[in-house]
Amino acid sequence: MSSDNTSDEGVPGEGEAAPLDAPKIEFPCLYPIKIIGIAGVGFQQEVIATVEKYAGEIAADLIQLRPSKQQNYLSVRLIITATGEDQLRDIFTDLKTIQNVKMVL
Repeated sequence: MSSDNTSDEGVPGEGEAAPLDAPKIEFPCLYPIKIIGIAGVGFQQEVIATVEKYAGEIAADLIQLRPSKQQNYLSVRLIITATGEDQLRDIFTDLKTIQNVKMVL
């Protein structure tokens, strides 16, 4: 046995996955997305419509809005049912194309 705690072959046994290959998120799951941008006419609707293209209709109780102290920025927090990494990647990519979006978390 080597000193780094791997087997003599240095590979996982048959039927075992390497620890780094394990998914970080099990899909489908509830997944929060927070979008922060410049508050303005239509910002909230544009952000929600963009996410709904990929995740379907989002219930009102899964949407939280929080304006900044000076009312210049708006944080929109949505909880979606995520179906996979491709869906999340597409949502984040599309959101970043919206002019007033400053951050997607």
